[in-house]
Amino acid sequence: MEDVLEAYTRPYDPKRPLVCLDELPVQLIGETRPPQAVQPGQPERCDYEYVRNGVANLFLLSQPLVGQREVVVTERRTGVDWAHCIQDLVDRRHAEAETVVLVMDQLNTHSPAWLYEAFPPAEARRLSQKLEIHSTPKHGSWLNMAEIELSVLARQCLNCRILDMATPESEVPPGRTSATSAAARSIGALRRMMHASGSNASIHQLKIDRALALSAFIRVRFWWRSFLR
Repeated sequence: MEDVLEAYTRPYDPKRPLVCLDELPVQLIGETRPPQAVQPGQPERCDYEYVRNGVANLFLLSQPLVGQREVVVTERRTGVDWAHCIQDLVDRRHAEAETVVLVMDQLNTHSPAWLYEAFPPAEARRLSQKLEIHSTPKHGSWLNMAEIELSVLARQCLNCRILDMATPESEVPPGRTSATSAAARSIGALRRMMHASGSNASIHQLKIDRALALSAFIRVRFWWRSFLR
């Protein structure tokens, strides 16, 4: 846990960008009858029957220190899909970076071993050397800022019937969001708190600071309660 928090408190470095990664399966549901559009005094009406169109997967890449995120839509959620997402992250999104600091949970598909399943050994080795991985502890995936983003997206953008893979791409807006902005503010507050406790102090040594840090991230996790009021 302290390892992830320490990664969050590092100053922003474009050569070592901090990226949080998480994923979310989305069920694709079609209509059996055209829904009735909204009219004055009457909400939209949809038939309770539906058609299953399969499942899509959303990879969310969040940069909490700059308040930005991107979403990648894939047909499946496998280790090979994760490997291709990592290749795109390293070679396109952060091609100028020396190392990508990656925060993610301990899902079995989130492992550098899948890079060797998807690519030749030389390419897999090159990609793995560009990553600095920080895994959240078991039952502590809420420390991953990308999980906060997915929670917000599920409520604001994906709380409807998703017809096909093109729908999530159009429903998810790109760029800056309130969740990542709130996360960046909390990280800034955490940094100030650690500096006030002493420049040579560590989270391991400061139990009070660790409790305050966890409290700050819990507030970020539930920020949407006040936002949706």
